[in-house]
Amino acid sequence: MGESLEQIKQRLRDFAAVRDWDQFLSPKNLAMPLIVETAELVEYFQWLKEDESAGLQPDKLAEVELELADIQIYLIRLADKLSIDLLSAVHHMMARMRISIQQTGCSDKPTLVQVHPN
Repeated sequence: MGESLEQIKQRLRDFAAVRDWDQFLSPKNLAMPLIVETAELVEYFQWLKEDESAGLQPDKLAEVELELADIQIYLIRLADKLSIDLLSAVHHMMARMRISIQQTGCSDKPTLVQVHPN
C-alpha cells in the first residue's frame, strides 16, 4: 500500500461524496468520534502490564490495527476539512518539541514540555 497521504485523503473524499456523507462531516462531527475511537483503542491496553501491552497476541494486534486505522481516517478527514496539512503539522510539532527539550537542558532522558502558541 504505497499510497501517499494525499491519495488517501482523496479516496476518503470520494468515499464520502459517493454516499452524500459530506453534509454530516463537519469538523465537530469528525472530532467527536475521535474520542470514541481512542477509547476503543485504550480498552485493548487497559489493565495490561507494560510487557503485556508490547506483546499483544496476533488476533488482538489485528484489532488494534483496525482501531488505529479508524483514528487515522478521522484525523485525515478532520485535517482535510480544516485545511490543515497533517505532515507539516507533525513536522512543526516535532520541531517545537525539540526546542522544548533543548530549553530544559535534558538530553539523556528528556522531559517533553509542550509549548503552545499564544
